[in-house]
Amino acid sequence: MKNPVAQGIADFLKHSPPFSSLDYADLMHICEQSKVIYLEKNQVLFKGGDATHPDFYIVKDGAVGLSLTSDAEETLIDKCDEGDILGLRPFFAKNDYLMTARAREESIVYAIPIEAFRPFITQNPKVLEFLLESFASQTRNPYDKERSGKLMAENVIFSDQVADIQYFQPIKYTRNPITANADDILKFIAKTMSNSAVGSVIIHEDHLPIGIITDRDLRSKIATGLMSIEAPAREVMTSPVITVPENISIAEAQMLMLKHNVAHLCVTKDGTDKSTVSGIISEHDVVAAQSNTPGVLLKQTRRAANAKELRYVREKLTDLIQSSIDNLIPISHISNIVAEINIAITRRAIELAVEKIGSPPPVRFVWMNIGSQGRKEQLLLTDQDNALIFEDVEPEQYNNVKRYFVELAEIVIDYLGKVGYEPSPAKLLASNSQWCKSLTDWMKQYDSWINTPAEKNVELSSTFFDFDFIYGAPVIEDALSSHIEMNIARNKKFFAYLAADVLKNPPPLGFFRQFLVESDGEHKDFFDIKSRALEPLVDAARLLALSHNLIEITNTYHRYKKLAELEPKSADLYEECAEAYNTLMKFRTEEGLKGSSDGKYLNLNELSKSDKVKLKNTFQPISDIQDMIKNRFSITSIK
Repeated sequence: MKNPVAQGIADFLKHSPPFSSLDYADLMHICEQSKVIYLEKNQVLFKGGDATHPDFYIVKDGAVGLSLTSDAEETLIDKCDEGDILGLRPFFAKNDYLMTARAREESIVYAIPIEAFRPFITQNPKVLEFLLESFASQTRNPYDKERSGKLMAENVIFSDQVADIQYFQPIKYTRNPITANADDILKFIAKTMSNSAVGSVIIHEDHLPIGIITDRDLRSKIATGLMSIEAPAREVMTSPVITVPENISIAEAQMLMLKHNVAHLCVTKDGTDKSTVSGIISEHDVVAAQSNTPGVLLKQTRRAANAKELRYVREKLTDLIQSSIDNLIPISHISNIVAEINIAITRRAIELAVEKIGSPPPVRFVWMNIGSQGRKEQLLLTDQDNALIFEDVEPEQYNNVKRYFVELAEIVIDYLGKVGYEPSPAKLLASNSQWCKSLTDWMKQYDSWINTPAEKNVELSSTFFDFDFIYGAPVIEDALSSHIEMNIARNKKFFAYLAADVLKNPPPLGFFRQFLVESDGEHKDFFDIKSRALEPLVDAARLLALSHNLIEITNTYHRYKKLAELEPKSADLYEECAEAYNTLMKFRTEEGLKGSSDGKYLNLNELSKSDKVKLKNTFQPISDIQDMIKNRFSITSIK
């Protein structure tokens, strides 16, 4: 008698690896023992700390988020969509789940018994290869192109210290190190070290590490005459050797070296001295790795003597971004780190510009980043947008003071251009006299935007509401912020114009849920992820945040998170918008890093099926948030 449930599961799984490698009869045998699980929105499938289940899971419909909890805050690390596998931890580790799997919407998942599936791992080389590649590459499908989803995300170790991003980063080390036997004579080991230009040799017995001989041992034991050069290795080696697992992070390696007062760590398959040697980590490896950590990059920025040295920091920052993405660090956390280093680069450029002019600023001033820089969302080398505010002076001093600051801004912008940030094509720059003026003039400028909005310049004005004061006198910042906050409060016409601008950019799906792509030009048939997907979410977040008088929160992700706190009834939608924004930012950042571009255009033909699904899933929150805006703001207020 046919089992229609099992047949339905098999028909779904047969098109996806590793199940596609199985005979249909074998697949049916597994599916007959599988279950269908219905999850309500926010229902937990498994929780961090829970004992591992006897099943692993495949998402049939809906979406399941994988999150980590730190200091009572749950942070979404990844989202599994249709066809994605999760809960494979029991195949590779006996300990509890590290992450929580929670339905992001009503979902159906298939529960596949591990014991029913396990025999086919050894019987079918393709199945074994899939799982091993998945584990090694931390991808949920190693056969997908570029941005395959993360299969083993639940194995990621998360730190609540956002600034210490190095804790996430595995260290690069020497693989297949030189080894010797315990009875080998030291003289020959020393020659091998010299000829191979290495500072250590692992001593092993039956392929298991029992000790290590380093340059330090040669200096302290042989050169001093304490031991003979003819002694066997076992008499000279340091034992036991400190062993670590293959995925150890930079910070963990450094702490172990300090704790045990050693300069080398032996890498083994499982991190113990009971498994084979796979590598060696030296102090040099740690130092080299730390040259690409946030703390070091900030120090290098502050010590930079010219634009060339600042550019070197930005190039290292690009490496840090790529490494962080590769190691599953949430994009919001990466943004926080990158923003601080970008700000430090601009501050140092300002200091160098003042030095170049040769005289201090005539009055106090503030440098203001706007646009993506003002939102702290500039992960790629995109345009620079900025402005300058100087304190009020007597009319007869005004022109001379302004001339100084325009010159200062020109030098700063030139430095930033050499770093890699091209000046704004729209001339939204502090070197433009229109955007370099006194505090009172800036107050008048914002009054004009707020009280007499005009459709033709609302887009320009909205850019100036994404601002970040990064250098200068706090008293000027406070005065302008307070003035803006007071003027936008309950200003229906201003918000009506902003709302109308938001609604001009609808969700990027056409008939039959097809992507809206460019119809002509250089990027014909490419998807403009910036204009069609990111900007609608950015614009909506700005409007809604300003309507709550949230002046100081300008980051899109943080705007949505704060809105979720302020409006509990709409919290789910705001959380979905925050997640959608992060997903889109990750797509854009990965595209930019891959092509050394601004990541604006995606070639949809290069995306896997799962990535297209993930991308399309970000469009529904755009539609929902725009529906909210239509209902909340009276567009008819525009007269």
